Amino acid sequence: MPESKNKSRLEQIAELFISHDVRFIVIGGQAEYLFGSPRVTYDIDLCYERSAENLEKLATALRELKPTLRGAPADLPFILDAKSLALGSNFTFNTSLGPLDLLGWVEPLGDFAGVAKHATTVDLQELKLLVISLDDLIRVKEHIRRPKDRESLMQLQAIKKLRDAKQ
Repeated sequence: MPESKNKSRLEQIAELFISHDVRFIVIGGQAEYLFGSPRVTYDIDLCYERSAENLEKLATALRELKPTLRGAPADLPFILDAKSLALGSNFTFNTSLGPLDLLGWVEPLGDFAGVAKHATTVDLQELKLLVISLDDLIRVKEHIRRPKDRESLMQLQAIKKLRDAKQ
């Protein structure tokens, strides 16, 4: 998949997944950015639906990104197909477009349906992306409690306070 100089990595991956009808929700640092956080993040975090049909579509789309398992030995065999994706849940890949984390389960919200329950649609250029809700993203950051998540949490709470003040 050729890299486009005019589009972000999120846009390129989202366009690829949309072209294959993959059901996904933007979460993590990219969702923070879409909500207006100045925090910089380099990986793409997506929650994906784990139905058999979506796993087939996801595997097909992923092959275009030439993924390798991040943190795994280079010689570890990994067959990228729906069956392999079904045997796992959360995957961290290095791809031709950079780090991509695919989560089938997001603590403390659950699976795709749990994240989708309050998700919102955000316009990114010509794309309409399903994005984790601000409140749910705050819940995730509160739950995870890594140092970088505490920094994100302050930004997200400030964004929420500003949004609530406008209503």
